[in-house]
Parts: sequence; C-alpha cells; structure tokens
Amino acid sequence: MQLGPYTLPNALFVAPMAGVTDRPFRKLCKRLGAGYAVSEMVTSRPDLQDSLKTSRRADHSGEPGPIAVQIAGTDAAMMADAARYNIQRGAQIIDINMGCPAKKVCNKWAGSALMQDEALAIEIVEAVVAAAAPHGVPVTLKMRTGWCADVRNAPTLALAAEAAGVQMLTVHGRTREQGYKGFAEHDTVAHIKSRVKIPVVANGDISSPQQARDVLQRTGADAIMIGRAAQGRPWIFREIAHFLATGEALPPPDLMEVKTWLLDHLEDHYSLYGEFTGVRSARKHLGWYAHALPLPSGAAAVFRHRINTLTTAQAQLACVRDSFDAWAAFGPDHNMTREDNWKLAA
Repeated sequence: MQLGPYTLPNALFVAPMAGVTDRPFRKLCKRLGAGYAVSEMVTSRPDLQDSLKTSRRADHSGEPGPIAVQIAGTDAAMMADAARYNIQRGAQIIDINMGCPAKKVCNKWAGSALMQDEALAIEIVEAVVAAAAPHGVPVTLKMRTGWCADVRNAPTLALAAEAAGVQMLTVHGRTREQGYKGFAEHDTVAHIKSRVKIPVVANGDISSPQQARDVLQRTGADAIMIGRAAQGRPWIFREIAHFLATGEALPPPDLMEVKTWLLDHLEDHYSLYGEFTGVRSARKHLGWYAHALPLPSGAAAVFRHRINTLTTAQAQLACVRDSFDAWAAFGPDHNMTREDNWKLAA
C-alpha cells in the first residue's frame, strides 16, 4: 500500500489510543507484524507542546518509519501550527483526529465533535494540508460514521476531505454517540470506499483473523486498523497476516515467547517513562497480557494483584519472569491450588 512517498509493508495498522500506543507499544506491534502505527493523539495547544506528557507522546526514538503523529484541536491555524511543529520533530505523516469520542475531548469540540460542524472540520483539514504540503508530508484523517445514528455524515466529509488533499481515510464503524458500545457497522466504510479514490481503512470490532478477512471482503477497504484487540495481544498482527496469506490459523505463541516480548516491552517502557512512572503505567499492559493468555485457573487474578503492589522495575521484571516460568510448568489446564497461588504471590 502506498501512502504519499511511503510504501507500507502490509495493510495491518495499529490504531492511535490515548495512554496505550506510546513508542514501546508501537515498536512491539510493528515487530509482531503491524505495517503501520499512528501515535496517540497530541494536542494542538502551543502551551502544552513542551509538557512532559506531550513530549513522551511525541517520542519516536528508535521507531521504524514512517512516523505518523495524530493531532487534535478545534482551531484551523493552531492545527496548522501543530502540524508544522510535529513535522520539525520528525513526523513523516500527520493524522487529524476527528474520531475520539471521549467527553473531555468532545466537550471542547475536538475529536468526533468536529463532525457536527462540517465547515470547521474542512477548514481544519485544508489548513493542515497546506501546512504539511511544503514538507512533502501526507495528511490522513480518522473519523467515525457520524455524530449520532440520525447524522451519519462520514461520506460527505470523506469526499470533502479528499478534495482538500487528504491522502488516506480511516473510518471507525460507530457514531460518537455509541462510544465503544454496541457493534461497529462497516456498510458506511464500504459506501465511502465506493465513492473516493484515496485509500480507506476500516476500524472497529476487528479482533480475530476471521473478522479481519470478513471486513476486508465486505468493505473493499485497503487496510484494517486494530485498536483494543491488540491490548495485551500485540501478536494479533502476525496472526492476521498469516491467516490472510494462507487461510490457516497460526498456533498461539508459546508462553516463553510471550515472556521475551513482554520483558523487552517493559524495558523499553521504563526507558521512556523512568522507573517511578514506568512501573505504574506498565500495570495496565501487564493486566491485559494476563487476560489474553491461556493461564491456569486463578493465575491472572493473582498476577494482577501482585503486580499492583510492586513499586520497582526490578521487582516487576522478576515477577514477570517467575510467573511465566511457573505458568509454563503448570500448564493452562491446571487448576491452581491455594498453595500454588500463594507461591506465585509471594
């Protein structure tokens, strides 16, 4: 797939997720089969661009390209400045956030709230495209099907965005009103794909290789974007790639293989956040891993409880090593006794 001057290795993308798709997570997903990843969104507000939170979100050290940065805001000039600022810091693709359903974003009329004001939305798109064009940087757009069930205006915005110079569209198959509830529908994605000439990416409720195949076939989309299904399961990308290529399911990864990936993820995580913040922010990732793995009965709950009590990187890494070794010895069908659980929690 071609995106501006970049040839992407495959059509499996990592969705931008606030607090999740930081540099360590993006790097791991790319290592395990994702062809493209977009950073968690960064604000267009200039007074926050040098904050620690924003600087961490914009950190791409050692990440394979192309580097895609998602920006969010409500002022066209400010969004244009944000595009230039991030390009100067290494962004090779700028993605406009018009899909975030979070109240703290939408209450400021950013994210998917922009879909209620089509004129402002396109004004922002035009400004960002104009700011990125002199640098040869493609601009992409991520949006929802609409604000609510009665206003599914994504097709209208898609055509306008294409005319304004956007080079790829990603559509999450829910309205803002739905949040992440209910089911994603991809008929709107198929409709948009039939009307535009630029690549279209389908997003929403794709959590298995079979669903990936079905969505691609039903929509004719050029690519799929995986979000929550990759949390704790970054190997989903290689599973999907194998299934699309062969029609066969890839066996689940060995526990020791996952252990290696997870320890590497943690080391990279600490390097970005430092020990104090890194140990605490890693807990959610560790909980997702435990939930995704075929562990002995009761093991995941014990692991999460233990992880939440640890405050040093050394202790967290040791807990991961010891737990994975014990799980591999027990086997997934083992019903752990109270003594077994105590040993793991000790």
